[in-house]
Amino acid sequence: MSAGPRSAAARTLLLRSGTEAPAGAVLLLHGGREDGLEAPPLLNLPALRMRPFAQAVRRAARGRSVLVAEARYRHRGWNGERADPARDAEEALARLRARFGAVPVVLVGHSMGGRAALAAAGDPAVRGVVALAPWCPPDEPVAHLAGRRLYLLHDETDRITAARESWAFVCRAREAGADATGIPMPSGGHTMLRGAALWHRRTAVLALETLVRPRP
Repeated sequence: MSAGPRSAAARTLLLRSGTEAPAGAVLLLHGGREDGLEAPPLLNLPALRMRPFAQAVRRAARGRSVLVAEARYRHRGWNGERADPARDAEEALARLRARFGAVPVVLVGHSMGGRAALAAAGDPAVRGVVALAPWCPPDEPVAHLAGRRLYLLHDETDRITAARESWAFVCRAREAGADATGIPMPSGGHTMLRGAALWHRRTAVLALETLVRPRP
C-alpha cells in the first residue's frame, strides 16, 4: 500500500532529543546532490555526518529546554526550481510549530542543507542559520533574510562548494538587512572531518547563542 500525504510529511521531521515543552529548537539539515529525484538511501552518509553536530548541540544545551531535530528529505537532490530540500525544511518547521507551538528555531545545514536552511529562513520562527560549507549560488535570493542572524562557516580549501561564494552571499545578505558573518575555518574541506571537533563545538555555540539572543 502506498504512503499517503500525511505519512510522507511525517518523514520530514525526526526528533533527536529534547523536551515536550521546549523553549527553542535546533533543526539540522544534511547535504545531498544537485539532482536526484530518488529517495535518499537507507545508509545516508550526509545524514550520518550531522549526528556529531546533534550530539554537540545536546551537550552544549545540557540543562536548557532545547529540542534537537533533523529534517528528512523526500528526494536526494535539490532538483532545480523544485528546491526539494527547502520545501522539506519548510514542512519540518511547520510540523515543529504544530507540535510545540511558536518556539524559536535555529537552522543548521551542511552543503545542500545549508542552501535549504538559508532558503527556508524566512519562516517567522527562524532566528538564524548556521550554514556549514554551504552551497550558495550567486543568484540565490536574500531579501527574506532581513532580521535573521547568519553564520556561514567555510574552509577555503573546499573543492565541492566555494568559500568565495559564501563570502559573497554574506555581503548580499547584509545589504538585505541580515546580521550575517562569514567564518573561515582552518581545515576540514567539504566533509569537515579534519578538525571536526572545532566544527562541532563552534556550530553548537553559535546555534545556542542565536537561540537566546533577540533578533537583530
